[in-house]
Amino acid sequence: MDKMTNVDAILFPADDRLPHLVPLMTSDATPFSPHGQSSQHPQHPTVRVPHPEMYMDFIPEGVGSRVWRSHVIDMLDGMNKKFENPYVIYYPVLSRDGMPFPVNEFLKKEQGASFRETHAWRGNLVVAKYRDERHSTPMNATMADFPLLKNYLITHSPPGSVTFAPPGT
Repeated sequence: MDKMTNVDAILFPADDRLPHLVPLMTSDATPFSPHGQSSQHPQHPTVRVPHPEMYMDFIPEGVGSRVWRSHVIDMLDGMNKKFENPYVIYYPVLSRDGMPFPVNEFLKKEQGASFRETHAWRGNLVVAKYRDERHSTPMNATMADFPLLKNYLITHSPPGSVTFAPPGT
């Protein structure tokens, strides 16, 4: 059985609650090793797989990571060097009833007059911080990370188009 551990991540709830720290569960996922090689070989280190779905509302049960996507924040606009510890935003994409997820009310309020529903972040967002650019080892985020993340989220739209497929697809 996978060893479950957790790290602190920041949850941006879709409702009127304020963003706050939550324990993000992670499990071991050893990458595929070619036949005859140990999975503990330095070329194949153990990776921590996050489980942000535990904080996402209106998603189908038992579908795993298909219900969410991720987006990397490794630098801000105007920067010429990447963050030493990048962030990953996990956001829901598969609703259980095929309906769009609710607009993230906190980010909507923060955007004010610049809010556009067609480019809105939707649902609960979980943001994790990582030790490396491979995003294999999460580390504890703190509320000191919050201003940077809030600034990014209110000035950037979600990547690509989010589809809302009915359950079973």
